[in-house]
Formats: sequence, C-alpha cells, structure tokens
Amino acid sequence: MIEAALNISDDAVPYGGKSAFTQLEHNIVAAYLITAGVISLSSNIVVLLMFLKFKELRTATNFIIINLAFTDIGVAGIGYPMSAASDLHGSWKFGYTGCQIYAALNIFFGMASIGLLTVVAIDRYLTICRPDIGTGVCKKQESFFKMTLRSYNLLIIAAWLNAVFWSSMPIVGWASYAPDPTGATCTINWRNNDASFISYTMAVIAVNFVVPLSVMFYCYFNVSVTVKRYKASNCLDSINVDWSDQMDVTKMSILMIVMFLVAWSPYSMVCLWASFGDPKTIPAPMAIIAPLFAKSSTFYNPCIYVIANRKFRRAITGMLRCQTRQRVTINTLPMTTSQQPLTQ
Repeated sequence: MIEAALNISDDAVPYGGKSAFTQLEHNIVAAYLITAGVISLSSNIVVLLMFLKFKELRTATNFIIINLAFTDIGVAGIGYPMSAASDLHGSWKFGYTGCQIYAALNIFFGMASIGLLTVVAIDRYLTICRPDIGTGVCKKQESFFKMTLRSYNLLIIAAWLNAVFWSSMPIVGWASYAPDPTGATCTINWRNNDASFISYTMAVIAVNFVVPLSVMFYCYFNVSVTVKRYKASNCLDSINVDWSDQMDVTKMSILMIVMFLVAWSPYSMVCLWASFGDPKTIPAPMAIIAPLFAKSSTFYNPCIYVIANRKFRRAITGMLRCQTRQRVTINTLPMTTSQQPLTQ
C-alpha cells in the first residue's frame, strides 16, 4: 500500500478518484480531524468570548491574539470539515473548485498566523526594549518610537494582505493546488516539482519563514538582553508597568512561536524535499502527517494562553464559573500603551 502511494503520479489520484490508502486509514484521519476540529472551535470560541466579556483584555497587544484566534477558527471551521468528509468518503469529494478553495484557505490562514506571530514579536520588542519611559534602563526620556492603535492596525492588516497574496498565487498560475497522495485533501501540488513550484516554494519560505524567524529572533534576543539589564540595575520596581504581566505575555508569545514552528516544520520539509529531490521518494507517512501536523496549530494556542498567561487564566476560569466581571480581577497596575483598552 505504501509503495503504491509513493509511486502515484499527478493524474493517479483525480478529483473524486480512488485513493491509494485504505478506508480504515481514512477513517482514522477523519476521527482525528473531527476531534481536533471540535477542540479547536470550542476552545477558540471560548477565547473570543473571554475578550468579549472582559474589556480589560481588549488591548492593542491582545487584539493580535484575537486575530490569531480567527485564523484558528477559519481552519477548524472550514478546512477540518471538508477534509474529514473527504476522508470518510475515501477521496476528495468537492471537485476542482472545492480543492482550490480549501487549499487556498488553509495556506491563507497559515500565512496569516506566522505574520501575526511576527507582529507579536515586534510588539514585545517595542513594549519592553523601547517603552514609553525611555530607551535606556530606568531613564526618564522620550521614547524613540511610540506605538499607537493605528500602528498596530497597520501591522495586522499587512499580515492579512501578505497571506492573501501568497494563498492566491497558485490559483492564478504560480504553482498550483491539487489533491495530496491520500487523495482526500488538497494542498500545494508538490508532486509536480517544476520551475513554477520551486520558485513559489523558495519565495514562500524566504518571505514567510526566513524573514519572520529573523525578525522574531532579533526581537526576542533584544527582549532577553533588556530584561537582564533591568534586573542587573535593580530598577524593575520603578517601571510603571505590570512587569510580571509583560513577562507572561512574552513567555506566551515565545511558546506560541515555538509550537507554530513544530507544527509547520514537517510541511516545510516536504516542500523542500519536493523542490530539490524526487517527490516520489517522500515517505507516504510523512506526506500524510505533515499537513496534519500543520493543522494541529489551530488548537494548542488556547492551551498556551491558559498555561502561560495569568490574566487569561483568571479570565477564562471566571467565565467558566459564570462569575461577573466585577468579581474577576484582571489588571493590578497601570497599563502601558500596548495594554490600553481599545475602547478608550
């Protein structure tokens, strides 16, 4: 069965055609997708309800998290059901148009996620390394750069527009979308590793992987250096921010990025392998697991919010206990620019 899957050509798994995999294997994948989809939808809806209930959490920084929740809901609400239905059917059941829409939306939400995570890293850098109180340690001087709500909105819009561009390119002819080796889901047609696919893959990896990772590394490296400098100078108490909250948000952001890389690295490896090697030599299990791993990025973010952020944890716990807003303490200290509620 695996050997057959390795040797299928582009035309061997047509839309709605018979898959090289058994129905039992398809059912296992469908069960995973249904379970993951329910968890992802319910948990991300809880996150959105949390922001809706507690206006103290509707800050410029957390608005990025709200957008990330929408990307997760998009994949879980559209991608999971279509893929699960096709697996239960044994092959892709939504035709050519459905394949293009499904694959484009999955790439769109994936690219938007990494763009938004980059915005989170920039926010952490500006909030901690270039705060309103000054660029030096414990010095009261004018900041070199001051973020505003408009600045955050422009960065978020840029992340979404970047995702629109890269997800639409295969539809207009730069690379293409097609069923994967299972025949029950659609993605970048990496089995057709022509010049168009290779150039598209290299461009996507450069713009949506290498550049964001470089920005994130620069931002979080400087955050680490700045925190150590603050601690060495013993001046954290003089900073008019909830420093523990800033550390919570920073740790949460780093964990989200690490988990995003864990989820998307197998898929990136498949695309690189297909670009520089023979797609037919890619192991069938890897071809199946890679997109499933990528989809898993939709349901672990809410878990990270609860584990790494005390404010989110208090808010979600209070909401699940049906407590009123007045009974749940969110903020304890004055807020920085990035912490100011969007409604103000």
